[in-house]
Amino acid sequence: MAHTSDQISRVTRTKETAKASYDRMSRWYDLIAGTSEWKFVKVGLDILKAKEGETILEIGYGTGKALLALAEAVGDGGRVYGMDLSEGMYRIASERVRAVGLSDRVELRCGDAAELPYEDRCIDAVFSSFTLELFDTPEIPIVLRECGRVLRKDGRLTVVSMSKKHEESIAVRLYEWAYEKFPNYVDCRPIYVAQSMSDAGFHIVESVEMKMWGLPVDAVLGRMKP
Repeated sequence: MAHTSDQISRVTRTKETAKASYDRMSRWYDLIAGTSEWKFVKVGLDILKAKEGETILEIGYGTGKALLALAEAVGDGGRVYGMDLSEGMYRIASERVRAVGLSDRVELRCGDAAELPYEDRCIDAVFSSFTLELFDTPEIPIVLRECGRVLRKDGRLTVVSMSKKHEESIAVRLYEWAYEKFPNYVDCRPIYVAQSMSDAGFHIVESVEMKMWGLPVDAVLGRMKP
């Protein structure tokens, strides 16, 4: 069944507001959400299967937990880049990377994933968890096209995200109501993950459906179509 973009709730807060919010919560993010999200992030990392010597980009690296896993996986011959909107998250993640001695293979930036500052076809794989659903609906395809631009031929993308289903549960309806009423506190909403990736030119290789507090979460692996 095809979907239309107007079925997805719009993002009403500005990026400046979002940045300020994540800057404030950066020191506490792992306590607030990091623990509950990590098992879903790990599923995404497992299906991405980062390899020795690869160059990988993480969009929305947050406090840097996935960055460390990616940096360990690519080894001395690999490289991990990171892009995040929040300067607070940049500081926390940079400290975490330095603390374990992996700064030589990790390069972090602060900025907007809708305009990635990387050359065409320079990345083997892109990883993003609980980030794509923060972008407003018209920007989701822009971010995914940017991922496709920087990926090498047959490059892969893994997205972990709250997922919108055609058959919605009461939990999802309540969550979306809270999102519309209290956007500064409930700051992300479910999106059509696999369909959005497919529309942007990715062939879906694997999709894992999970639940977090009764809300659907999907980890989806896609490869660039020839």
